[in-house]
Amino acid sequence: MDSNQLRSGHKVMVNGEPHEVVEYTLRQQPRLAAKMITKMRNLLTGNTVEKTFTSGEDVPVADIEVKKAQFLYKSGDEYSFMDDVSFEQFEFGNSIIGEKSKFLIEGMEVFIMFWEERPISIQLPPVVALKIIETEPGVRGDTATGGTKPAITETGLSLRVPLFVNIDDRIVVNTDTGEYRERAKD
Repeated sequence: MDSNQLRSGHKVMVNGEPHEVVEYTLRQQPRLAAKMITKMRNLLTGNTVEKTFTSGEDVPVADIEVKKAQFLYKSGDEYSFMDDVSFEQFEFGNSIIGEKSKFLIEGMEVFIMFWEERPISIQLPPVVALKIIETEPGVRGDTATGGTKPAITETGLSLRVPLFVNIDDRIVVNTDTGEYRERAKD
């Protein structure tokens, strides 16, 4: 893959290990080749690294297989998942799941990434519906275009929500940004 085509979510090989592009910036330089500055997460260790590529540099694509799975439960620092087809169970530690744990609800469908036939990480759906467990009460007259207030979801995610959102409301949250999208339609 040409380095100019790198985008968030692309899986590439760096130093013999699969990485996922988290952020990217194309920097043009007068009379020099452009540079693609990327922030990548190592899919094996969870560590984040910055890597700069020269424009036109060939970046090997990681051979990642993705299978649908279900999140079963959390036990201590381990998260258990089950393959929907083979019913095989997989466990991942906190170091691999990291911030994704703030979006996991028991029974939800996720995707497990495999590299060289072994499970290495999970991929969340683009949005999830979460229940608000803590926020300031709404005030009569608050509108959808008003301000925001802090809230905490059932999974422990802290975010800002519109003033009309109350405790026990279900909201849709973007899993990439962790931001409020809309009220959930139950």
